[in-house]
Amino acid sequence: QVQLVESGGGSVEAGGSLRLSCVVSGYSYSAYSVSWFRQTPGKEREGVAAIDWDGSESYADSVKGRFTISKDNAKNSLFLQMNSLKPEDTGMYYCASDRFPGGSWHLRESWGYWGQGTQVTVSS
Repeated sequence: QVQLVESGGGSVEAGGSLRLSCVVSGYSYSAYSVSWFRQTPGKEREGVAAIDWDGSESYADSVKGRFTISKDNAKNSLFLQMNSLKPEDTGMYYCASDRFPGGSWHLRESWGYWGQGTQVTVSS
């Protein structure tokens, strides 16, 4: 069974940086897609960034130039480096995975496996 475990959330002032990590286990093959989503109370879970199984990267417009997604295949780990953080980046951050996402990367329903989430709070 595929499992994902996030870590690295916390509280930071606006303009600061955080690095989120996600360990992925349970796949019997090395090629799979991974992504980061975030959610705030009362809002839909939104896609932040993704790496496709072939290595191609995608970002939400709101984080382009500030966030960087990366993957370490040897360690089965996914990372999200978040720089120049803004209060609107506050939320619960989730990593997600699927071998072949069933739709557009930024849609929650495209991904079959999810972590439990890690909280990011950015104060002004």
